[in-house]
Amino acid sequence: MTWEGKGMEGLPDEILRLDMKRYCLALDLKDDPQLIAEYEFWHRNVWPEIRKSLVDAGITEMQIYRLGNRLVMIMETDSSFSFERKEAMDKANPKVQEWEALMWKFQKPLPGTPVGEKWVLMDKIFEL
Repeated sequence: MTWEGKGMEGLPDEILRLDMKRYCLALDLKDDPQLIAEYEFWHRNVWPEIRKSLVDAGITEMQIYRLGNRLVMIMETDSSFSFERKEAMDKANPKVQEWEALMWKFQKPLPGTPVGEKWVLMDKIFEL
């Protein structure tokens, strides 16, 4: 069977995922139960413009997990994604800038994070 001229429709999931990448990032929240609750509220009610900016950057899936005040983000991306491209898109998007300013009220960098950075890329140390 050939898929020539059919685009990506009908391709098995194993083939569709070949160009996907997964990234894990970490960040802390300020250790304040009220601020943490508010942060979670905003993430249950993410602005449509923010969702669109993520998809437009090539992010196909994203989850954020929390333990105490530590956050772990898992992102799956397509081949169009790069951190540099996402950063440029974010700088040109006033709504993303507004969202990031709001989120910074709740967030704090991990120890050792370079000034001006938030989420820090984690190293994968095991795979099954």
